Amino acid sequence: MTDGKRSDRRDMADLVSLMARLRGEGGCPWDREQTPATLKPYILEEAYEVIAAIEKEDWSELCSELGDLLLQVVFQARIAEERELFDMGNVVAAVVEKMTRRHPHVFGGKTAKDSAAVLDNWEKIKRAESPGRSVTAGVDRRLPPLQRAQRIQDKVARVGFDWESPEGAVRKVREEFGEVREALDGEPPERVEEELGDLLFAVVNVARLSGLNAAEALRKANIKFEKRFQKVEEGLRGRGLAPEEATLEQMEEIWEAAKKKAP
Repeated sequence: MTDGKRSDRRDMADLVSLMARLRGEGGCPWDREQTPATLKPYILEEAYEVIAAIEKEDWSELCSELGDLLLQVVFQARIAEERELFDMGNVVAAVVEKMTRRHPHVFGGKTAKDSAAVLDNWEKIKRAESPGRSVTAGVDRRLPPLQRAQRIQDKVARVGFDWESPEGAVRKVREEFGEVREALDGEPPERVEEELGDLLFAVVNVARLSGLNAAEALRKANIKFEKRFQKVEEGLRGRGLAPEEATLEQMEEIWEAAKKKAP
């Protein structure tokens, strides 16, 4: 790397050519066997590795991981080209056209005073492109549930279906928590599950209205719990105990001590 940039610069055509070679006669047997479906896990894996590099602020790693993610885009486009469906040029053209159309405040005569106005305009343009389409139709059901809940809430909020403040959402959390407690008092598991789902959805609303990401909050809570439980395990080992040999009271004692020492 030199001044944050690679000295051996290439362009998109090099990557497209490389993938054509890998998929062509005499290319790589593994690459030639792949289909759009078999590559799905790699797309997710590479996306998560990009996120991990961003979180670490490791810019060299981010450069590498973005390349791996881009490879998956080129891979899919190459397979589509072989099937005479579309090619990488069509992919680029489609996204350029869409981004131009959805940014009239940049490429047209419209104005947008802030990012909130940009998002409102974006949603209006999307709905105009597909009249009669549900506001939530574009939220993929394969998204992780917490992420999907927040995206659904974002969508309906932009058409005015929203709490006025986080306090309203907090009141809803209390209401839903009461319904969970009632369901736990002899209701069938299906009813308990339904009420728990409502409670989780309400909690996501509190996070969103507070300007936070619910999935990110839970991710951090998971890490915090793991670290504290590892302290419990360390404390038990100091007493010559494995977790399965300890009492709940012993584990809670160490847990509380770990909480007090935590920053």
